[in-house]
Order: sequence, then structure tokens, then C-alpha cells
Amino acid sequence: MKTISKSIVLVFIILSGTYTNSWAARKSNQDETKNKNFFEISGKIVDAKSNKQLTFASISVKGENTATISNLEGEFILKIDNSSNSKNIIISHLGYKNLVYPISSFKEKVHLIKLEPTAISLAEVVIFPKTPDQLVRLALDKVPENYENQPYKMTAFFREFIKKKRNYVSLAEAVLDIYKSNYSNEFQIDQTKILKGRKGTDKRRLDTLLFKVQGGPTSILLLDIVKNPNIIFSEENWKNYKFIMDSQVKIFDRINYVIRFEQAYRSKNPMHNGRLFIDSENLAITGVEFELNVLDAAAASRLFLRKKPAGVKLLPVKAVYKVMYKEQNGKWFFNYANAIVNFNIKWEKKLFATNYTTMLEIAITDRTSVGVERIKVKERFKYADYFTERVADFYDPDFWGSYNTIKPDESIETAIKRLKKVNR
Repeated sequence: MKTISKSIVLVFIILSGTYTNSWAARKSNQDETKNKNFFEISGKIVDAKSNKQLTFASISVKGENTATISNLEGEFILKIDNSSNSKNIIISHLGYKNLVYPISSFKEKVHLIKLEPTAISLAEVVIFPKTPDQLVRLALDKVPENYENQPYKMTAFFREFIKKKRNYVSLAEAVLDIYKSNYSNEFQIDQTKILKGRKGTDKRRLDTLLFKVQGGPTSILLLDIVKNPNIIFSEENWKNYKFIMDSQVKIFDRINYVIRFEQAYRSKNPMHNGRLFIDSENLAITGVEFELNVLDAAAASRLFLRKKPAGVKLLPVKAVYKVMYKEQNGKWFFNYANAIVNFNIKWEKKLFATNYTTMLEIAITDRTSVGVERIKVKERFKYADYFTERVADFYDPDFWGSYNTIKPDESIETAIKRLKKVNR
């Protein structure tokens, strides 16, 4: 098993003082919007039986690498190059049948797409003779076989927000260029460059605290558990986990083992509880959902907090993470990840704490093995950087041009409109 050591993602900086704006200059997007070389399709994905919206469904152009993810309301927008020869998209979601859907069917403004739940029959159930912990070790040992052993280039959409109670105080987004290093070399790190980004910040709601998240896109890429297994499964922590075989599920129409892992309380350090999804045929890790044990809030806070003024405490309430992979031509690729941390900030002499939530998410929207080059050092986004200091204020309704993004849900759309007004 790999032994590379990584710390938990999301590092918070809390400073006293007022908010300062970023250096980022506004870039014109006129060339992309005047001469569109793409067309859009949009829709909403729901459960065929309950009509419940399906969050984080994967939508991709069949036979191509263009893709996006559905938002919290099940909605998506996908931009397809005019030169595409594909006639269909493929929609997939955990526990549902894959759906091949014709692009020509997208006519209405809100196109409703229904996915059928899938069940595993007794005839399909796969019995694995190993114990759950042995199965996880086997899956990690087979990483060089199941994942790309050559570097490749990815385009991705990244979003980061901070909410104070229920109000957005900061929301920033960007399209990224990513040099994805191969999975065979555990010491090579992924490199990130911001291609285009925007932000909005409500300085009035920040009070006397300047709250920042360090690392941004670089941090969220560390959630590639296949490449960085020691975020969860370090040799030091391994003996302090309980592994339990759960019910099997179907992902991309393939049977997956589900391994639950829980912290054994003989360990004093905060660890994780969650579920690992493993393809039953080739033992590829197809996804992981986990959360940090924050029962010892003081110990958990040390994993997140880098700097703070005297008299301030940051106490994590909940920290949850999700990672998804996607198969193509027998290899699995990093596809989506998010990290959501809810915490309280309390001043020593104040009676009540203020609740904050921060979220980072990334979705891979394109991938290629052609023209792959390492990103120049001066252009890289580094782990010590602050994302909100590297992007410009909201200003252009056609800002993204031909780039694919995650469609904002209603709350984010409302926040964008409000933050635009605040920063005029």
C-alpha cells in the first residue's frame, strides 16, 4: 500500500481586521460569446418512481470526455462542441440504471429525465471470500492496474463558498487546467492553474473577522483517495479501523462491494467513518463517502486551523467528504469531489458562537492525453494560496463561454445576484 503522507484537506485562517479585495483583473469574454462554437442542453434528473431530484448524477457525451454533474436540485447544463459527432449523452447515478439519452430530445426549457432504480437480484450477488479489510488492501494494491499510469490533462470546474449561518458571505468559482500525474508514482503531485474565475464577497457580514480557506483547488484534489490513501488509511491508522461488509450496490450498471469503516475508540486521534465502493470485477475503487469524527472538537480543530487571533476558538461540528470515479475503456478516472465543513467560531468573551459552513467542490468536465504538459511553476495554484485572492468580482452573465460548469442551484443563483449588488 502507498505510504505517502497527507493531512486532511481544508485549512482555515482567521484574522482580525477588514476584508481586502483581490488583485485579479477583469478579463473580457466577448470573443467566446460572440462566436459560439458550442450548443447547450439542460435538464433535471429525478427518480422515476418518487420524482425526487438526483444530486451528483454524472452526465457525459457518449464516446467523448465532455461531462458535468447535476446540482443539489438535480439540474444540469452541458455545453457540447459543434464539431461533436455524438448523438447521445450517458447519465449515471449510484443505485440507478445507466441511461443513454438522445441529444436531439432536448427541446423544452426544463427537460425532465427520469432514472430507474436498479436492484441486485440474488442471482447477481457476488460472494467474496476475503475479510473486508483484506478486500480494501487488495483494491489499493491493484491501483496501478485500474488507474492511468500516464499523466493526462483535465479541465475542471471548481466552486468554493463560505456561509455565515444561512447567508453566503463568500462565493467563488473557476475553470481549472489540471496536470493529473499518474497513479503509478505516489510522489508526483497534481498541478493546477486557474483559467478563468470570479467571486463575490459580502464584507458587511464578515464583522471583524477575515475568514479564509487555504489551498482551494489544490486541497480538494488531495481528496483523490486512490492517489492519496493515507488521508484515511495510513498504516498508523489502519489498526484503529473496523471494516464491515455492507449490502452490494450497482454503480454504472456494475455490482460494487460496499465496505463500511469506523474508528475504533482505542485511538485518541480523530479519524474517519464512511463507506468505500469497490467494483466486484476488477476491484477498482469507484467512490468513497466519509466524515471526520469530531467528538473531540478541540483535537479535530487542530486538523483545520492554521492561524487565529487570541481569544478565538474554532470548533468543528461536522466535516463530510465525497469522492467519485468514472470508468472509460477499462481505466478509472477521478471525476468529482466535495468537502463540506460546518463549524462554530467563538470569541472568549462572547456568550454565543457564530456558525459557519464552507464547501469546496470540483467536477472534471474534460480530459485528454494529448498535449499533456506540466504547468509552469509561476502559473500554478499552490497549497499556500487563497483562492478568493486569485479571482475577480462577478460581472459578466456570459462569463464562462464554452466552458462546462456545475449549474448553480437556486440558493447559489440568489447569492450571486445579491453579491453582485453588494459589490457594485
